Amino acid sequence: MSFQNELRPKTAIARRFLEDLQLHGYAETTQGMYMRAVRLLSYHYHKSPETITEEELRSYFLYIKNDKEWSRSTYTINLCGIKYFYQHTLQKQWPVLGLVRPHKNTKLPVILSRDEVLRILACVHLPQYRVCLQVIYSCGLRLQEATHLKISDIDSARMMLHIHHGKGGKDRYVPLPERTLELLREYWSSHRNPVWIFPVGTRGGKGHSTATRCLGMHSVWIAFHLAYRDSGIHKPACVHTLRHSYATHLLEAGVNLRQIQEYLGHRSIMTTMLYTHLTDTSIHQTQQLLNQLMEGL
Repeated sequence: MSFQNELRPKTAIARRFLEDLQLHGYAETTQGMYMRAVRLLSYHYHKSPETITEEELRSYFLYIKNDKEWSRSTYTINLCGIKYFYQHTLQKQWPVLGLVRPHKNTKLPVILSRDEVLRILACVHLPQYRVCLQVIYSCGLRLQEATHLKISDIDSARMMLHIHHGKGGKDRYVPLPERTLELLREYWSSHRNPVWIFPVGTRGGKGHSTATRCLGMHSVWIAFHLAYRDSGIHKPACVHTLRHSYATHLLEAGVNLRQIQEYLGHRSIMTTMLYTHLTDTSIHQTQQLLNQLMEGL
């Protein structure tokens, strides 16, 4: 998804908002999402966000909470963007801004089996999308981390990938499987771009070797969903499901939870512990124990 339009502010207050976000150190993607959140609010009332009253803002929060069927992440992003704009850029300390909270989410992420992952990847026909999605799964990357990979990020001597500016601006290293390195080398040899692993060329498929931009996240997202549809798998899955599946499969294989936390770039071990509820191993062990306990019924 591109946020280039959101990062081209047309008014003085929008430029000020963008500058505040930049000074805070937010990633460019977050800046775009926050600016889009305020723009949606402005479109809703058909007027500048500067002129929106606290009562109107309260009504809008109720509208997006009760009427819009947004996911928790979408709701939270819009809420945080709007609150930041009013509290920091406009310096309004309205009580409603301290009242609103994201709704709780009790859902566990969907996990694909290894065979299901392979079925989906086999349905991706264009190599740039297939290899990118293979890297996301085999290294547990976020979508933007994969599309922005550079040649210099590959440490083949140590068999590691250096991920720059991940979520929260954090760098990290993740293990690079031998087969993934082979796939990256095969794909790179088809374009030989000096900077990007996944460069984007012209519409005719030319210019990859001299391209100055990397593959767009939205195009990879579309490629995954087309492959997911063709695979015949009925679990609700998205590109990020590959990252969840990577973590769960590592845990099932006996990799230490603390190591998985480092590979995923999680700030808290509590976030990584979610996957302990999703492994086939733990489910099978629980099922065996239940069967033994209930034998006498």
